[in-house]
Amino acid sequence: MSYVKFVPPFAKAAGSGNLKRLASLSGRRLRYTAASTKRERGTEEQGGEPSCAVLKESAQVEFIASSTRGAGDARSKHIPVDFENTKEAYKSKDTLELLRSFLVFKLCSYDFLVDRNKELMDLSRKLLGQKIFEQLMKMTFYGQFVAGEDHEAIKPLLQRNQAFGVGSVLDYSVEEDLTQEEAEKKEMEYLVPDITSHATTGEDHREEKYKAHRQFGDRRGGVVSARTYFYADEAKCDQHMETFLHCIRASGGNSEDGFSAIKMTALGRPQFLLQFSAVLVKWRRFFNFLAAQQGKEGMAALEQKLEVEQLQDSLAKLGVAPEDDVQNWFTGEKLGSSGTIDLLDWNSLINDRTKISNLLVVPNLETGQLEPLLHKFTDEEEKQMKRMLQRMDVLAKHALQEGVRLMVDAEQTYFQPAISRLTLEMQRIFNKEKPIIFNTYQCYLKEAYDNVTVDVELSRREGWYFCAKLVRGAYMHQERSRAAEIGYEDPINPDYEATNRMYHRCLDYILEEIEHNRKANVMVASHNEETVRFTLQRMNEMGLSPTENKVYFGQLLGMCDQISFPLGQAGFPVYKYVPYGPVNEVIPYLSRRAQENRGFMKGSTRERHLLWIELKRRLFNGDLFYRPIY
Repeated sequence: MSYVKFVPPFAKAAGSGNLKRLASLSGRRLRYTAASTKRERGTEEQGGEPSCAVLKESAQVEFIASSTRGAGDARSKHIPVDFENTKEAYKSKDTLELLRSFLVFKLCSYDFLVDRNKELMDLSRKLLGQKIFEQLMKMTFYGQFVAGEDHEAIKPLLQRNQAFGVGSVLDYSVEEDLTQEEAEKKEMEYLVPDITSHATTGEDHREEKYKAHRQFGDRRGGVVSARTYFYADEAKCDQHMETFLHCIRASGGNSEDGFSAIKMTALGRPQFLLQFSAVLVKWRRFFNFLAAQQGKEGMAALEQKLEVEQLQDSLAKLGVAPEDDVQNWFTGEKLGSSGTIDLLDWNSLINDRTKISNLLVVPNLETGQLEPLLHKFTDEEEKQMKRMLQRMDVLAKHALQEGVRLMVDAEQTYFQPAISRLTLEMQRIFNKEKPIIFNTYQCYLKEAYDNVTVDVELSRREGWYFCAKLVRGAYMHQERSRAAEIGYEDPINPDYEATNRMYHRCLDYILEEIEHNRKANVMVASHNEETVRFTLQRMNEMGLSPTENKVYFGQLLGMCDQISFPLGQAGFPVYKYVPYGPVNEVIPYLSRRAQENRGFMKGSTRERHLLWIELKRRLFNGDLFYRPIY
């Protein structure tokens, strides 16, 4: 499905080149390749993300790397990965850096300091002066979690990490330091559509989830591990694009085979993401409604196949479109030649052939009334959407030219359907020859497995590289509060154990896809040691070699080095998420890192314990003045 087909004038104005291809659907239909039945793996993990779980069994993993899919078909090599060997884990750090880490993690365990960290930093700046304050921050929190102020300043750290086997995902972490009132004002001002938007179509029939609500206008609330962008104007979006371009160039110039992270909400007015998400969800729910009518309710997403004749009758009776139009949708070279329609076929109906954006109505499943799938946009809204897609296209082309992979971060669930769809469209264009664009899947969502399996199947049919980053999720408290207050179903799994099971289920599905189709790629973005061990075990069983660069690992800079560096030194592709930016402008980021690390340190004392072991080892072995050599 192409995201611009909802606005025909925009589609015409899309121009040529990659942007034009983004604005059109691939008409090529390949045969259905049903996913093989996957084993659900319910491995439960200790502790909470992002803590490094304490393991009861031995922390050393014997990984068997094989150049073939069958480990017994070729000579195998044992690759030990030991998460307890502090000498190896911290060999990239001098002793002062270890002391800083220990101090920072200890400070983050005190509630008073964490709760008042912003006020304390502001007070320190006033008392010490700007210059001394910045030096103090570089010696403590800033130095622990941020790589440097600019592209030149971060080079030494990137090169050192690379020398010890750890790559980088660059992330320029500057944010506006807005008050809650200012954030709410911006959100409401730019998320509420112009009154003329619906002048000819009546009321806005989007469900409450996909509308702006002032009490949740400050999207930073309850979020500790993700940047937040608030729309100001198109010029500000251009500035964000330029920042991302600098980040891509820095990643290409400072590291081999690196990544650069972007957020969609930085590139345009988020109103479009809200409206587009509402359309996608409404269209998918309509499919589920029709599937239920055919007795296929509750089946997995890809197993639901609608019988075409029954579907045609249902659509005609519902008054969705004239009977002749409905018949034409599924005849000749179009869809339905097999006699059935699955979810991917259904999604492809939304294009300019049927002018679905202007003509199609679907039933409101609550009221039973027919409503337009999408309301007409104003000319200005269409221009804003065009600029957003152009910015995405520019970033993707630069990533391709620089040899950098582009990591599209996940965001709130009311934006995420649109973000995922736009990312998928970029993958269809830029992932044809090699993996460039990575989508992010939040495994604390109830629908995570369905989302992964549907996207994998689309990549199979069309022959491009499926690339995913798996995370547990960053917006849980905010999402739960919003759902309860506004009155829609909580999108989050009921507990942490359920999220663990979902994470491992999605991961196992992608690993099996890699085993059978080397065009799939996954980044295991987790600080949980058991998840890493689970991945190594499954790679071992499947004969997936780390040198194939199909399975990556990712952790935040300054956290869980005892996972990252042993993996890197053993030859596994592992990356640190590397924030950078001027001291004063990354204070909001540092404030959240302190909050996140409070939970991290209270959930597990593992990293402090390992740091203390290494400090004592260096003291007693005469290595107190150790400096890494590379």
